[in-house]
Amino acid sequence: MTSNSNKDIYIVLTGTGTAFSGMIRLFTKADLNHASIAFDSELREVYSFGRKKTHNPFIAGLIRENFADPFYSGADCAIYKLRVSSQEYDKMYDHVMGMMQNQERYKYHLLGLIGVLLKIRIDREDAYFCSHFVASVFEETNMQPVDKPACFVTPEDFALSLYANKIFKGKLSYYLHRAQSYSTSTSPVHTAYTNSGATALRMRVNEERAEGIV
Repeated sequence: MTSNSNKDIYIVLTGTGTAFSGMIRLFTKADLNHASIAFDSELREVYSFGRKKTHNPFIAGLIRENFADPFYSGADCAIYKLRVSSQEYDKMYDHVMGMMQNQERYKYHLLGLIGVLLKIRIDREDAYFCSHFVASVFEETNMQPVDKPACFVTPEDFALSLYANKIFKGKLSYYLHRAQSYSTSTSPVHTAYTNSGATALRMRVNEERAEGIV
């Protein structure tokens, strides 16, 4: 694409309440211990490193996440929006699509996660944990949401660094319902490519939060 317009990228932090998530929480002291990158405000194109089978955390790797799956029905989340240029958006998207074409090549880097906890860099070829992957995608551009190497970035680092970029915090199912309802009530232009979609959603969510709905 040659357009100079801006687009939005979303970082999604989630907490599912699973035993594995609880184990990580013992070390991180954070409620939201999984990070993903999304290329649209409705969270239909979301990518991360995580479990390939929802009920087996030990089979993990590069995945396209389906937040409509019942596995996420009770998940809490925080969503952060970052404005990027069209060129940056396309570069990140193409990078992820290139990885997805060789999806089975990539493994979950459990040792790398342990290295973060111990403050020791542990490199393994073609292996990532969730926040490591998200941060590495941004390294394809000049953007660096967290001021540290991707291999040391945690979900909580995103939460602390991007506090001003947060557009939602609450139940993931609620956000999906509101975002997709808004999408179907507007023009067919994809809301990830507009400035108004996420802004309007944020205003509506804030109003309802003030009323005690979320």
